[in-house]
Amino acid sequence: MDFKIAIIPGDGIGVDVVSEGVKVLERIGEVYGHNFKYEHMLVGGCCIDKHGTPIMDESIEKCKSCDAILFGAVGGPKWDALPREQRPERGLARLRREFNLFANLRPAKIYEDLKDKSPLKNSIIEKGIDIMLIRDLTGGIYFNEKGRREGKYGLEAYDVECYSVMEVTRVAKKAFELALQRKKRVISVDKSNALESSKIWRDTVTEVAKEYPEVELKHMLVDKAAMELACNPSIFDVILTTSIFGDILSDEAGVTTGSVGMLASASLNENNFGLYEPIHGTAPDIAGKGIANPLATIVSVAMMLEIALNLPKEAAAIDRAIKQVLSEGYRTPDIYTEGTKKVTTIEMGTLTAAKIS
Repeated sequence: MDFKIAIIPGDGIGVDVVSEGVKVLERIGEVYGHNFKYEHMLVGGCCIDKHGTPIMDESIEKCKSCDAILFGAVGGPKWDALPREQRPERGLARLRREFNLFANLRPAKIYEDLKDKSPLKNSIIEKGIDIMLIRDLTGGIYFNEKGRREGKYGLEAYDVECYSVMEVTRVAKKAFELALQRKKRVISVDKSNALESSKIWRDTVTEVAKEYPEVELKHMLVDKAAMELACNPSIFDVILTTSIFGDILSDEAGVTTGSVGMLASASLNENNFGLYEPIHGTAPDIAGKGIANPLATIVSVAMMLEIALNLPKEAAAIDRAIKQVLSEGYRTPDIYTEGTKKVTTIEMGTLTAAKIS
């Protein structure tokens, strides 16, 4: 089959790791008979340096002709002094807005050979950690009314947490549909004992659940969820939550895996078109040094194959390859321990690609 992928390395280590993701994608094409074509483009600080803007209009148009977007990371101290609307992150924000990428998927899975890197006790890890957190990405407190004003005690600031039934419904449907492919369990996280926005969230999710009778739905308050993620993460399969709660809980869930260099993500719209990226940021202090971990990007490629391109067999092949490389003791510095084999970014990508069969 033929596919076209938008390749956007961005800044910092995004350039280092995305090239390894493409290497793995090329290997998938060789083994499984697919032809991947690429649209390469600049977004972020690199685009500011060359074109004076974080993203070009023509890049948006190119993405419209693609089946998915593979993204690295944007930003860095070099551009921090720029006005907010001109900073590298606005390029990513525009991609999300232009393609209505409202559902953010953040998997947190611990690999058997990386258990020693997790901060959790063995007794907790042994129960298993394989979580998919789905959060709203375009609504809630980050994207609603905000400002400053004179209040009772002088100058004050405010941010409004607001959700419509439509916004909750569409992201909830994504969560239930994904749960059907997993263990058919959804835990919806809110703060309905204190927030009106969480009450409508809970009510709406409950209504959506009626369309998916095969899926078990439970509700959990966010403080309880945070505690359970630290003490009993095996109870979670699919977590559904708001933008701000998901922002926090996904990082908590992710750290249980032992390294941010292992964490992938996807941002999807209603048609499952999406952007796939590692969550580790640009890490400019190690960019170009060959020590960044490309596995988060490679896991993102696997997510892209399964979700965007409907190639679950190929996605599973990448997962097997990662497990094999780790079981053979190969490690980038972030996951290295004494007795394992330290490798570079390129070597890790090459080794993983070679294991795909």
